[in-house]
Amino acid sequence: MQAYEIENFGFDSLKLVERPEPTVGPGQVLLKMRAWSLNFRDLMIVKGQYNPKLRMPAVPLSDGVGEVVRVGEGVTRVKLGDRVAGAFMPKWIAGEITEGKARSALGGGGPDGMLAEFVAMHEEGVVHVPEHLGDEEAATLPCAAVTAWHALIGEGSLKAGDTVLVQGTGGVSIFALQLARMQGARVIVTSSRDEKLAKALALGASDGINYTTMPKWEERVRELTGGVGVDYVVEVGGAGTLAQSMKAVKTGGQISLIGVLTGGAGQVNPLPILMRNLRVQGIFVGSREMFEAMNRAIALVKMKPVVDRVFPFGEAVEAFRYMETGSHFGKVAIRH
Repeated sequence: MQAYEIENFGFDSLKLVERPEPTVGPGQVLLKMRAWSLNFRDLMIVKGQYNPKLRMPAVPLSDGVGEVVRVGEGVTRVKLGDRVAGAFMPKWIAGEITEGKARSALGGGGPDGMLAEFVAMHEEGVVHVPEHLGDEEAATLPCAAVTAWHALIGEGSLKAGDTVLVQGTGGVSIFALQLARMQGARVIVTSSRDEKLAKALALGASDGINYTTMPKWEERVRELTGGVGVDYVVEVGGAGTLAQSMKAVKTGGQISLIGVLTGGAGQVNPLPILMRNLRVQGIFVGSREMFEAMNRAIALVKMKPVVDRVFPFGEAVEAFRYMETGSHFGKVAIRH
């Protein structure tokens, strides 16, 4: 079979190679992969910014959907022909996260990732995907969608009438917009591009703020909320935007810290967290239980993930380069 391997850091070292087709043992299933999607984490991994001690060669990507073409002894959760995705952390079934569960994250230094023609996984680490979704759409769910669900519903208690601020228009942010609207919440979106804000408004956002022309965007957020602030912030910027997020959120509100698009270095004054009773919650994707709950909700309302562009399997490196430009809206996918 063919698979992509990281042989050294940098996109030029991401190579398509021949590997033996995996075998399946007791409790395992073999997936014939159909589609994959990229996350910002994948860019960081390939560029050496996520895990500088990554053991190479390594197969990247956490997100992929495939058909079950072989089952090992004792498998009961899935059957031949089922279409499933791998859970981001196959050992995090339910409950609280632990170090052991976190180490099972795919494609980042633990188990190999999904960017191969065939992938073997334990049956406990796969999830049926909604039937109404195409392969590329379903492949966007394991990381970005579960992260947004965890932030707003798993660790949050988002309800109709609440207000959510999402930063940017990448995968997690657009899923947060869609899931929040599904719950009947109001969504405010920031972006550096007016055309992306227009697309976000078309998806149901109530307001868009261009943070290039309005660098003090937190002031505009408070204006839009009558001086109160938002109930939830989906914080993907990191150190560079956290201080503004703390001004944009209401007293007693929640900031879900998800990404570090502005980098990890910087100083944050913790006093507002204390004085305004803020909850700053780190969100590292989510459990299989969350994934399954989210899929039931998505299937019920027939929600469709936003796929910006799809690349063929042989052009996976070009998909990485495209995502790095930041011009995408929603998700970037790969299909076989």
